[in-house]
Amino acid sequence: MVGWDWNKFCLAGIDFHSMYGDKGIPKLVFVMFQGKFAIITPALISGAVAERMKLSSYVIFIILWSTLIYCPLAHWVWGDGGWLFDMGVLDFAGGTVVHVSSGIAALLAAIMIGRRLTIEGESQEPGNLILTITGAGLLWFGWFGFNAGSAIAAESPVSGFTAGLAFTTTQTAAAAGALAWITVEFLHKGKCTSLGIVSGILAGLVSITPAAGHVEPRWALVIGMLAGPLCYFAVHFKEKAGLYDDALDAFGVHGVGGAWGAVATGIFCFTPAVGLIGGEFEQFKLQVIGLLAAVAFAAVGTLVILFLIKATLGLRVSEEDEPKGLDITIYGEQSYRLTPGM
Repeated sequence: MVGWDWNKFCLAGIDFHSMYGDKGIPKLVFVMFQGKFAIITPALISGAVAERMKLSSYVIFIILWSTLIYCPLAHWVWGDGGWLFDMGVLDFAGGTVVHVSSGIAALLAAIMIGRRLTIEGESQEPGNLILTITGAGLLWFGWFGFNAGSAIAAESPVSGFTAGLAFTTTQTAAAAGALAWITVEFLHKGKCTSLGIVSGILAGLVSITPAAGHVEPRWALVIGMLAGPLCYFAVHFKEKAGLYDDALDAFGVHGVGGAWGAVATGIFCFTPAVGLIGGEFEQFKLQVIGLLAAVAFAAVGTLVILFLIKATLGLRVSEEDEPKGLDITIYGEQSYRLTPGM
């Protein structure tokens, strides 16, 4: 990944027969792969402000945030000449770039926009648990491309081995996160829920993302097992304290899970450096620096963008439109029609 080049604006001047470096990957395939990261990161933020942010404001927000926050951070961490990259900070597939940055942005957006208006007796649980579980399965499957694909492997045997490692650690951490979450949930509430399994899967996936190609499978098991309770109690704290309304727990799972994964990389990594578990402190220190830099940059930048939009377009839909549901008031459609004519 290289810095900005105006001559490549709108992909002008890129020969679609050319390859990216020595990876055996066509340049446009690499562009589309990186574009996937840029797409999903601001989408994660939307989970925190679901059902109450104006569409026009969100569109402007993701344009500004993707350009001014995501792109510089991605270059810092992944690009030749990026200061965190040159320092040696490790982020295999987006722990700091994607999950920490979006988690912090989601927290600040949720606080600034305020809590959802609730109708007496209305549940804030998922509207369709079957679709939630189906989505989790698709997400788990897709995450293999997200993590294993970050080895940028096509023809290189070394990259291929790294992709295989990332594939394995991703599967291991996700399963461990699910098991750990429902174990804590059972001990805490006396029940294991499908929603808990979904949340635990996601916690494991998020936490292994920065470490996927840098740790052995046994340590991926540990990372996932610890991600489960860490994210569980982060979500439970939100519910207990009532300080903010993060509708889809973007901060509790992505922010906290991503932060744990970034630090865990410095603890358990074996390549290209050795972590705390191997008796070395340097990589752990670098991971903490990278984490703090991502948090600070994302926090300050997000606040500036949110205040700018609030002062101009406003952030929130009207109190009349919100209880009716934004599907109806903004898009003019309904997800479910339970009775004829509704």
